[in-house]
Amino acid sequence: MTDDQDKLLAVFEVRVQDLLSICDRQKQKINDLACSLESKEGELRQAMQTIDELKARCNSMLTARIVSTSEQEVKNAKMRLARLVREVDACITLLKK
Repeated sequence: MTDDQDKLLAVFEVRVQDLLSICDRQKQKINDLACSLESKEGELRQAMQTIDELKARCNSMLTARIVSTSEQEVKNAKMRLARLVREVDACITLLKK
C-alpha cells in the first residue's frame, strides 16, 4: 500500500469508529426513551383506572343524592298532605256546628 492509501484507510477507520460510537449512543438513547415510554404508559394506565374509579364513585354519590332528595320530597309531600287533611277536618267540624 502506498502512503496515501494508508492515510485514507486510517481516516476511514476513524470515521467508521465514530459512526459505530454514534450508533451505540443512539441505541442507548432509544433504550432510554423506550423505558421512559413504558413508564409513562404505566402511569397513564394507572391514572385512567383512578379516573374510572372516581367516575363510578361520583355516579354512586349522585344516585344516592337523587334517592335522598326524592325521599325528602316524599316526606315533605306527606307532611303537607297531613296538614291539609287536618285543615279540611277542622273546616268540616266548623260546618257541623
